Amino acid sequence: MIAFWIAAAGLSAVVAALVLRGAARASAAASAGGDDASLAVHRRQLSEIDDLAERGLLADAELKGARAEAARRLIAAADHQAPWPPTDPKLRPLVLALAAAAPLLAIALYGVVGAPGLADQPFLKRVAAWRNTDPAQLEPQKIATVLEQIAVQRPTDPEPLKNLALARMAAGDATGASQALRRAVILAPARADLWAGLGETFVADGDGEIGTDARKAFAEALKRDPRNVSARYHLGLARIANGDVQGGLADWKALLADLPPDDPRRMGFGHQIAQVQADGGLRPSAAPTGQPAEGGSDGDVQGMIQGMVAGLAARLEASPDDPDGWVKLVRAYAVLGDAARRDATLAKAEARYKDQPKVLAALRQAAQTPAQKTQP
Repeated sequence: MIAFWIAAAGLSAVVAALVLRGAARASAAASAGGDDASLAVHRRQLSEIDDLAERGLLADAELKGARAEAARRLIAAADHQAPWPPTDPKLRPLVLALAAAAPLLAIALYGVVGAPGLADQPFLKRVAAWRNTDPAQLEPQKIATVLEQIAVQRPTDPEPLKNLALARMAAGDATGASQALRRAVILAPARADLWAGLGETFVADGDGEIGTDARKAFAEALKRDPRNVSARYHLGLARIANGDVQGGLADWKALLADLPPDDPRRMGFGHQIAQVQADGGLRPSAAPTGQPAEGGSDGDVQGMIQGMVAGLAARLEASPDDPDGWVKLVRAYAVLGDAARRDATLAKAEARYKDQPKVLAALRQAAQTPAQKTQP
C-alpha cells in the first residue's frame, strides 16, 4: 500500500510539472511577442510586392511568383503559432495551486468513498470464498472458476470437466467448453454424453453451423449410444441443412417416435418437424439449432451446481474436520432435492459430531431446507 501511495504521489508531481511547464512556455511566448512580429514581416513583404507591381516594376509572371512565395512563407509562419492563446502570467499561481490541489482532493475523495483499510483479495482467496458459497448464488463465470480448481484436484475424473463445460457454456465461452470436453473424452472415451456435449460446443462455437468436427463428435456419441438424443437430433439437422431434407426428416421422425410420451420435448420437436415439412427446408432466418428441448438451461445450471457440490463432498472426504462444510453439504443436497444423499450425509456428519450439540442442531436445520428449482 505504501508503494502505491508513493507511486501516486510521484505521478501527480510529474503531471503538475508538465502543466506548469506548458503554462511557462505560453507565458514566455506572450512576453516575447515573437510570433506576431514574424507574421507582420511577411505581411509587409506582401504589401511591398503589391506596391512594386503598381509602380510597374514587376511583370505579371514575376508578380504571381513573388506573391505565391510570400504567401507560402506567411502560412508557414502562422502554422508555428501557439495552439492556444498566450496565458496571462498572473494566472500561473492559480495553475500551480490547482495542480497541487488535484491529487490532494483525489486522496480526500478516496478516503470518503473508497476503502483504504480493505485488505488485498488474492485470486485464490476469492476462489476459496466462492467455493464455500451457496452455488445457486454464484454467476456462471465464478462457478466455472471453482470447477476449474476442482478439475485440477481430480485429474482422472471426467465429471468436473463436464460440469466445467456447462459453466463455460452458460458464461458464453463455447471455446473453453470444448477444451474441457476434449479433455473429458480422453479420460472417458466410452461415454456418449461427453461426445455429444463436445459436439454441442462445436455447434455453439460455430454460430449454429454443424461442421466437420461437430459431426464427428456426434457420430462418436452414436457409436457408444445409438439412442443418444442430442447426437441424433444434430445429425438429422445437418442432413436437412445440407439439402437432404427427406433424410433428415426421417431421422427426426424416428427420434420423435423414440421419445417417451411424457417427454416435454415432444411438443416443440414435433412443431419443428412440421415447420420443416411445410417450408421444404430450414428457414434461413430461423434455422432450428440446439436440442429438441430448447428450455434445457435449467438442467445445465443444475449440473453446474451439482458439480460444485460434488467438489465440496470430495473435499470433505479428504479433510472431514470441517463442521461448517458438512452443514453446507447437507443444505446443498436439500436444496437440490437429493433426499438420499442429504440423509446419508446427515447421518455421517451426525456420527462425526455426536458430542457437539450446536453442530448437530445446525446439521438438522440444514436438512430441513426446502428444495428449490434453480433459475438459469
